[in-house]
Amino acid sequence: MKTINDFNFKDKKALVRVDFNVPQSADLQVTDNTRIVAAKPTIDKILNDGGSVILMTHLGRPKGKVSDEFSLKNIVPEIEAVLGREVQFCADCLGEDATNMTGNLKPGEVILLENLRFYNEEEEGDKEFAEKLSKYADAYVNDAFGTAHRAHASTAVIAQYFPSTKFFGLLMAKELEAIDKVLGSGEKPVTAIIGGSKVSSKITIIENMLPAVDNLIIGGGMAFTFIKALGGAIGTSIVEEDKMDLALEILEKAKAQNVKVLLPVDVVAADEFNNDAQRKEVDIFDIPEGWMGLDAGSKTNALFHDAILNSRTILWNGPVGVFEMPNFAAGTIALGDSIAEATKLGAFSLVGGGDSVAFVKQNGYENKVSYVSTGGGAMLESLEGLELPGVAAINN
Repeated sequence: MKTINDFNFKDKKALVRVDFNVPQSADLQVTDNTRIVAAKPTIDKILNDGGSVILMTHLGRPKGKVSDEFSLKNIVPEIEAVLGREVQFCADCLGEDATNMTGNLKPGEVILLENLRFYNEEEEGDKEFAEKLSKYADAYVNDAFGTAHRAHASTAVIAQYFPSTKFFGLLMAKELEAIDKVLGSGEKPVTAIIGGSKVSSKITIIENMLPAVDNLIIGGGMAFTFIKALGGAIGTSIVEEDKMDLALEILEKAKAQNVKVLLPVDVVAADEFNNDAQRKEVDIFDIPEGWMGLDAGSKTNALFHDAILNSRTILWNGPVGVFEMPNFAAGTIALGDSIAEATKLGAFSLVGGGDSVAFVKQNGYENKVSYVSTGGGAMLESLEGLELPGVAAINN
């Protein structure tokens, strides 16, 4: 893997694609600076070498229209706070000002170009647009894992203009190494925990992972499709009727590859989808009519705990209950505790995918697991076995 550690940036200008698509409050203040913090080691390395940094990113979906709401000028103070240094701002990513400001950049200086998506050419993967951007620098660094699955001008097309000076940033390298640990080089036993509501959205991931894992834990709403396919009574629980044959196929494929599949054995059922609904713990194969499973039960938590504690490599993608409602969060909390304990005992744990990452951040598990992925869609496509355009552009 060709990373910035393989190059000395002394007196060189580096064009760094970061993912600063950060959440903001109504008055456009940054409310979560995780992505900025994650890019700091890459920026620091280049500056410490004696190079200069030209940052480029998108923010939101302006669809080719210039607007104050999506202007990157609003996030400059937060970037300066994180980096501990001044960040110049260029009010356009193309044009005379951009050419002059980047041309006059001195070693140790940082400049942020305006939102790339103010130009439709960015999302269209326009070659001319990418070539114009490339003129600003001596080297190209992609540290934007969150957009690596997009074949956009700044993430995939631009790399061709830096045939010998294109590199992965340190964040990208960490993300790719974490995924490789799960799919290839990780210590066994490997356990994948796949949750969430739909089998259909996770099927490719499950099929691609089967050769790499020893245990597959299936939780959350998607488990009911498997249970009903196996003849269980699931009440009014969420189910994909048209995916029941597929669920049985997955179980057969797993068996053929000696992968142990763990499904929930009990659930916390409710008489309506409401935090204040009546609830009771029941066997997952025998949920009463008019009741729905909204969380993993205590026997399931114990079953999953044992499997996780006996694992050396763990992937967690998706909750096992409706954790947004406090009365149905216990199963996901128990799962988080089990993964944290296994990690403390030396296992490698990777958390990825929107809901899992949200849960981990909201409940203080960030420092209790080995790695929390910064890229939802990009990580999922990697787990599906797809080569990401932003990764291929550096590797090829």
